[in-house]
Amino acid sequence: MRIIGLMSGTSVDGIDAALTEVSGEGYAVQARLVRGITHPYSKEVRSHILALCANEPTTLAELAKLDDAIAHHFIQAIQALDIDLSTIDLIGSHGQTLFHRPPKETDLGYTQQLGRADKIAAATGCTTIGNFRVADIALSGQGAPLVPIIDACLLSHPAHSLAVQNIGGIGNVTYLPPWDRQGTPPAHIKGWDTGPGNALIDWAVTKLSAGKKTYDKNGDWATQGTPNQELIHQWLQHPFFTVAPPKSTGRELFSTTYAEQRWQEAQAHQLSDADFLATLTDFTAATIELSYRQFLPQLPTEILIGGGGSRNQYLMDRLRHRLPESTVGTTDDKQLDADYKEAIAFAILAYWRYHNIPGNLPSVTGASRPCLLGEIWQP
Repeated sequence: MRIIGLMSGTSVDGIDAALTEVSGEGYAVQARLVRGITHPYSKEVRSHILALCANEPTTLAELAKLDDAIAHHFIQAIQALDIDLSTIDLIGSHGQTLFHRPPKETDLGYTQQLGRADKIAAATGCTTIGNFRVADIALSGQGAPLVPIIDACLLSHPAHSLAVQNIGGIGNVTYLPPWDRQGTPPAHIKGWDTGPGNALIDWAVTKLSAGKKTYDKNGDWATQGTPNQELIHQWLQHPFFTVAPPKSTGRELFSTTYAEQRWQEAQAHQLSDADFLATLTDFTAATIELSYRQFLPQLPTEILIGGGGSRNQYLMDRLRHRLPESTVGTTDDKQLDADYKEAIAFAILAYWRYHNIPGNLPSVTGASRPCLLGEIWQP
């Protein structure tokens, strides 16, 4: 099937659209990226999303207006692929996460992704699947991360363990024990959110450049600084990092308020701008290291990085420094495009939903059982 996967993550830097050819039966799937593009949000829409993620007040009318605007941007992303939509079998759209509250104790859990899969279906004439997270949450799961089952089916090695680390706005890991990719994915696959990915770094770059830049390209700015290990050690004391999986997080926790507090602490240590960026970047690497050493049964033979963080060479260097026992590369090394891996994942999740195949991993999300993910909208 020819499927368009759509993904916009917690970095809110744009919508990834991946035209993907998906084939195979059950979990023995193959995926080939035909074409991928990233369509940027308008400055106004991005600012509105980030403001609401930072808990700024709004009205239902404004929320509905933003939902429409995000749907419009998703449709533009599909158009930017410049393909004949009559050749497309399916669209899988993650949407844009605005709020995510995992279940705990008496909390039912709640997640909200904007972007109107119904409107995408009507505008494109293609069957569209969206709202992937709610079914897992209804079964007392975290609703995240959802990509580990895709990592298992596309990247598992028959002879050694792997960690697949996505670094978007938030970081998340999939631990893959040896598996020959036959049958059902093993129950002892693990996965969880490790903490901040690029979110704090991007916030700092925007602040320090007075809005002229939104990310640290290649990590060049951070490379000019020196990370403050005292601050990193202090920041690692946050309770999130000691909570055992399954767990997930987002901008609700690692928010602009959280970032501002870290900035004030950096000022007290008289860090330069480059030192602050180096410290935030190494902090992301440190959260990943801590997570692995605390919660993995053993350090993996190999670590594969995906997402925007895979393009930050300073961050990659800090990961290699902190995890010398493992080989650290990118998913590109396994012919899975690191930039579009998440969009490809939602193409596959849509494929499974269309064929009535469960798409969650209870060992990762904590759901009570496997279930179908996503709501189907016919054009």
